[in-house]
Amino acid sequence: MRVFLLVTLSVLSTVNAGVLLQDAPSCPEQHGVQAYAHPESCNLFFLCTNGTLTVEQCENGLLFDGKGAAHHHCNYHWAVDCGNRKADLTPISSPGCEYQFGIYPESEACSTNYIKCAHGEPLPQQCEPGLVYDDRIHGCNWPDLLLEVCNPEAVVGFKCPTKVPSNTPAAKFWPYPRFAVPGDCSRLITCVNGFPRLISCGDGKAFDQNSLTCEEPELVPHCANHLRK
Repeated sequence: MRVFLLVTLSVLSTVNAGVLLQDAPSCPEQHGVQAYAHPESCNLFFLCTNGTLTVEQCENGLLFDGKGAAHHHCNYHWAVDCGNRKADLTPISSPGCEYQFGIYPESEACSTNYIKCAHGEPLPQQCEPGLVYDDRIHGCNWPDLLLEVCNPEAVVGFKCPTKVPSNTPAAKFWPYPRFAVPGDCSRLITCVNGFPRLISCGDGKAFDQNSLTCEEPELVPHCANHLRK
């Protein structure tokens, strides 16, 4: 269906977004909402809404790939492979935002925070505990993967031992020994290449300080009523 739409609508490639389409062929799908790539422009896309066809334009900083949904069917430009489609990446800047939509570091230093721009407004965001912002992936990452700017021990608040007694539960997980986080029933610390990582049990599970594993809450009685939301 997508191939049919792209071929039959190629004559509309010069139509600007927001202009009503005259004598356009029908949408392949007559119900629901479907988005299709424009054959020439990575900034534009075809939108079918219950059989009504329009040409839409991605916001500044976004492009269309049919996969992302950062905003209105469009994705951040650095995440989109346009192929042979042309892309206009001229920034429309505002204070704190290079593009109207984008993700940016809070500073050049190691930081657990970052900036997410939407409609030109910089919105402060925070990484999950134990993670820091990595501009290379436009997201949060383990601090031990950014040793050039980060101190994992300072971020996690834990220093990995060089050795652990062989008769302890932590030794069973060597070379990635595990440790409990005091007062935290939902997370643990694991050491990777000598650096700490804060890991979440997830899925509503609780961390058992005796076995150093994540279990169902009922198997860790003292944690059952103290899991983080």
